[in-house]
This record gives sequence, C-alpha cells and structure tokens, in this order.
Amino acid sequence: MWPSFSLNRPLVWLGLAALGMVVWLPFVSLRLAALAIVVIAVLDVWYQVRREHHLRRLNEEALRLSDDGVMICDARNRIISVNPAFTRITGYEYREALGMNPSMLASGRHDKAFYERYWQTLSTTGRWEGEIWNQRKQGDQYPEWLRVKAFVDEKGRVSHYIGMFTDISRHKDREQDLRRIGFEDPLTGLPNRRRLHDVLTARLQHLRVGEGLDLALIDIDGFKAVNDGLGVDSGDRLLARFGQRLATVVAGGVVGRLGGDEFMVIRTTTFDDHEKWIAGLREHLSEPFEFSGNSLRLGFSIGSCRATEDGSEPGVLLQRLESALYSAKRHGRNHDRRFRPSLEVKGDRQLALVNELRRALAQGGQLELHYHTQHQLKDGLLTGMEALLRWRHPSQGMIAPSDFIPVAERHGLMAVLGSWVIEQAVAQQGHWLTNGGPRVSVWVNISVLQLIQGDLESRIAASLAQHNVPPQLLGLELTESVLLDERAGDISPRLKALRDNGHPIAIDDFGTGYSSLAYLKRLPVDKLKLDRMFTRALPRDRGDASIVAAVLAMARGLKLEVIAEGVENAAQRDFLIENGCQQCQGFLFSSPEPAAAIEARYPATSRSTG
Repeated sequence: MWPSFSLNRPLVWLGLAALGMVVWLPFVSLRLAALAIVVIAVLDVWYQVRREHHLRRLNEEALRLSDDGVMICDARNRIISVNPAFTRITGYEYREALGMNPSMLASGRHDKAFYERYWQTLSTTGRWEGEIWNQRKQGDQYPEWLRVKAFVDEKGRVSHYIGMFTDISRHKDREQDLRRIGFEDPLTGLPNRRRLHDVLTARLQHLRVGEGLDLALIDIDGFKAVNDGLGVDSGDRLLARFGQRLATVVAGGVVGRLGGDEFMVIRTTTFDDHEKWIAGLREHLSEPFEFSGNSLRLGFSIGSCRATEDGSEPGVLLQRLESALYSAKRHGRNHDRRFRPSLEVKGDRQLALVNELRRALAQGGQLELHYHTQHQLKDGLLTGMEALLRWRHPSQGMIAPSDFIPVAERHGLMAVLGSWVIEQAVAQQGHWLTNGGPRVSVWVNISVLQLIQGDLESRIAASLAQHNVPPQLLGLELTESVLLDERAGDISPRLKALRDNGHPIAIDDFGTGYSSLAYLKRLPVDKLKLDRMFTRALPRDRGDASIVAAVLAMARGLKLEVIAEGVENAAQRDFLIENGCQQCQGFLFSSPEPAAAIEARYPATSRSTG
C-alpha cells in the first residue's frame, strides 16, 4: 500500500483551532501562546509530509530494485505506472507502456476461455495467481508467475489493478533436469506417474482446514483408432495438444500424463463443487481440435474422486480413481463416474485380476489353448477345430473366460491376447503338420482391437512363415459385434486382403448382432457359425426352428457354409441335416480339449481336410 498523508492527528486539529483563536483572544500573551501552538502544528505537518515523502521514495526505490515486474492499471485496465523490472522483462519502456492494455503482452498461447476464467476469478475473489505465457517487445515468448490484486474504493468499486510478475524462464530451464531424473513425460512435458504420486502425497500432507483435493483420471476413448488413422507422429502431437488444453483448463492445478492416452488432474480447492468441476472439464475438452485442416472431436471417459471424503492415502485414492474410470468405461464412451464405495470390492477384484493377467502374459506358463473340434453332421468326420483361450491360474485354478475376457477388453489387453493365441495356434499347427497330427483348419477369434491396430496381416504372415503352415489351415472368426463396431470402420478391404492371402473367413455368433444382410452380402466371407441360442431348443421351439431354416436357406443362396454351434443331441442333429446344414460344433461329438487330448483322439494316421 502506498503511504498517504493523514489529518487524523490531535496536534493538527489543535493547531487549526489555535489559528482561529489568534485574532479573537483579548490578551497578547494568549495570542502568542496560540500562535506558538500553530507554529508547532505546522512543524508537525511539515515533518509528517517529509516523512511520508521519504517513505514513498523508499517504496519507489524498493520497486526499482525489485526483480519482479510491477504494473498498476486503472479501472479500465489501462497501465498508469510500471517499475524498471517491467522494462527489463518485457522490453517496453515506461512511456511506451503508459495508457496501454496489458493484453499487448499476450503470447497467443492461451485461448479465450483462459482469459474468461481469469477475469471471472479476479472479479469474484479480488485476486488471481498462476502461470501465464507472455511475449516481449522483441517477439520472444517467456513464462511468468503472475499475481494480480484488484483494489476497491470506499464505495466498493474497483479503482485499480496491481500486477506483480516474475520471469520464470530459468525455473523452466531447471525443469528440463526433471527429464533426466524421470519426473517428466517426454512427449507432453507434463509430470509423469512418479511425479504425480509425489505431488499427490505432498498436497495431502499440506491440506488445510476447509480444503479438499479433487482428482480426475481421463482416458481418451478409441485413441488407438485415431492414432492409426493419423499416424504415430500426428497422434503424439494430438496427445501433446490435449495435455496443453487440459493444463490451461485447470490453471492452478496439476495435470500429468500417466502413459498412453491417460491423463490425471489434481486440484486443491475450498469449494465443494466436484460434479460442477468435472462438467467443466468435459465441456472444455469436448471442443474440437483443428488438426491438419480438419476438425477433430475427441471422446473421453473420466473417473473421479475427492480427498479426504474418498480417502486420504495416495495409493487408496489412485486405486479408487481407477475403479471409477473402469466403471465409466463399462457404460460406453463419453461417460464419467465418481467413486462410490459399491465400486470398491468389484473394482479391487478387477484390478487384481488384470494385474494377474498381465503377469501371466509376461511370465508365461499359465495361458493355454483348448481345441473344440468341428464335424460333419452325417458321419462325424473331423473338418476343423476352434482354438479357445484358457487360463490356468497357479492358485485359483481354471479362471472362466467369461471372467477374464471382459476385463482384458476393458484394460486394452485383447490385442496382446489375440496375438498370443495366433502364435500358439500356428505353432501347434506346425507341430501337427511335422509330426503327422490332424490336418484341418484351426480357427482363431479376431477382436476389433486386432483389426484396428494395423499389423494383423504382417503378424499372421510372420508366424505362418516361421512354422511352415499354409494360410488355408488358419481360419479367422469375427463376431457380428466386430462388424458393427464403428472403431473398425469398413473392414471389407481388410477381410478381402486376408482372404486373398488364403485364410478362410467366418462370422461367429451369427444372428445375435442384427447386422445388415446387405452388408453381409458384400463381405468376403466363407462360413457362418449359427449361434447356440438358436440351436439349443431345436426342434421343439417353433420360433428357433423357423429362424434356423431361414438362415440355412439364405446361406445356400449366398453360397456360404453354415456350422451350427451347441449341438448336443441326435434330435438337433437330425433337424439340421433335414434343413441342409452339413457341419456342427458341440458336445454331441466333443468338448474343448487340450492339444495332447486331440493328438490322442486323432493319431498320426488320421487325415481330414477343412
């Protein structure tokens, strides 16, 4: 605060009173005494003015010596005074700055929304503090730490703004050292997982009474498809821009990248507005990105929690954040969920399961393939077999695919699992071909993630070449849900390329996905697998019987083979034969078995073709 002259001093008022009495007092002695009081009061005023002037000069000198830039603006936000550090930092002389708006320093790095939030905070709280990028007169940009305070007059109206800022370029240079010690994400420049854990720990330790900690875990939906479409370099630039936008939205908070397309936000706040805060994040991040001449809008899922309501330990909060995110992703794209206690048990179990699955993939020895054989309905001749993934956990025993496959899908492990299945199935085929085992097509299931990752064809070709397996002995099955998944786009060219390479193509679970028959007609497909939901009640269920008969008639028209799943008894077999179905897969002939059991049932002398 600048020093100011004050009349609120008894001696000043006494001197004013004495001055009025000098003329009216009857005696000279009294007049002289009053005059002496006036002189003393004048001397006191002179001393006070001199002292205030001296203090003002000291304050001005302190500002001149300060390394922090200072600017004083009027109520219209026009600069009325700056200190020498302002000139040293910005390059603008005192006279050049007078009357100008501080926006002349804007670097262009911050969007309109950033400045709207800046003014909203300043008008609401009377102050703003944070990091901002500005531009010097010479044109080079620099980061500064800015503190702004609004001053009001006696009527409560803003009269002036005082801003003090520090050039933190050197601090930013020091931050480069964080890369060498592993605290910074090299792609985005944001704190990495290790650094975020440290920040979270520190902020939890220094929470004051009335403060809370909002946390959000943000995952970009379907970024793999975006990355494949744009290319890796462009995808990396998009991730960097997403991180920059996120950082501007939560000015004053901490934004970091955990890895891949996952970002984390930490905000210390005195407001209990968690849901409103999440909605604000979604609103700003949903704005399209202008990228390579196109407008690209990203979808994302958010899991969130709040300390200390949802926990006060870093490890607990991070685990609950993940539980909330997985809950959001289970509901589809563009959802957000705040942690609830009901998520904890299920979330903990899923997190433990996915960690165990990752360990099984890394260490080997737990995953194995079982083979479900396919047969001619009339004579039971072996025509093929489907490779099915099984997980034999060392302590939990066999874990059902219905338990771990959905977890693998949610946690992005399907592509890795799919590649493992292909490699193992082809290796087993190579072993059988070399040692006289059954020579039939082995069918493997292809997920949508394998289709969109871009290297499915090359992976299959490399595996076939390594084990000397002809491509026609590796069949590829896709469910109707894969055909309908928008992430895969138009898969016809991909399927045609695989079929041209010699692989037979089948649509699994046919009839459950409501796919267009016109679309099916255009697909390069060899076989339909009729889902067990239509065969299990044959022939007594008239509705199922009509559907199966119609599918078989349609397949004949399209010149497609049909294999019926779930055939368990002779009545089902006879109905299917009567209506023109030639192949089946079900317990009538076999259950899924390990490779050793298949070799025992079909010794080296057995020969069939698929």
